[in-house]
Amino acid sequence: MSKENKQYTVSIYTENNIGLLNRISAIFQRRHMNIESLNTSPSEIEGVSRFTIVVRITESQMKKIIGQIEKQVEVIKAYYHTEDEIIYQESCIFKMKSGLLFDERQIQNIIKESNSRIVTVNREFFVIEKSGRKEEIDLLHRELSVFGIMQFTRSGRIAVTKEEMKISTMLEAFQN
Repeated sequence: MSKENKQYTVSIYTENNIGLLNRISAIFQRRHMNIESLNTSPSEIEGVSRFTIVVRITESQMKKIIGQIEKQVEVIKAYYHTEDEIIYQESCIFKMKSGLLFDERQIQNIIKESNSRIVTVNREFFVIEKSGRKEEIDLLHRELSVFGIMQFTRSGRIAVTKEEMKISTMLEAFQN
């Protein structure tokens, strides 16, 4: 087994129960492992949540973590993937002063070139939304920072697998 740290994306499907986020993150904390990104959202099945966690650890550590999660937390399924097995994105929104949108032609060019979109415009501010890889969002943030960002927020990684994982069958069985 490789002793080299790799970036893994962990997907955990579980019922919506109080305290799960704390129990899952505690498993990583007890082993002094840093969670680089954590996102939780409803899954495709009602009543089931999906946690997406990004960590940089060895494969043997990853296997142990998955075992611990499945033992200590009420999960339907937990699995991990390397970068080449998933399609992933992050999402972000920027709030900026409205005057910039009309006074700075360069901002309009940045929005267009970055494949971002304007989702709200009013007298005080406008909001730009961008989905993409971490590096794309970092670049857009650097470019817009020059003009002054009022607020900025970004999601953690969200991901889908490239291959069929048969998770839908497992979740449908849970639902029935």
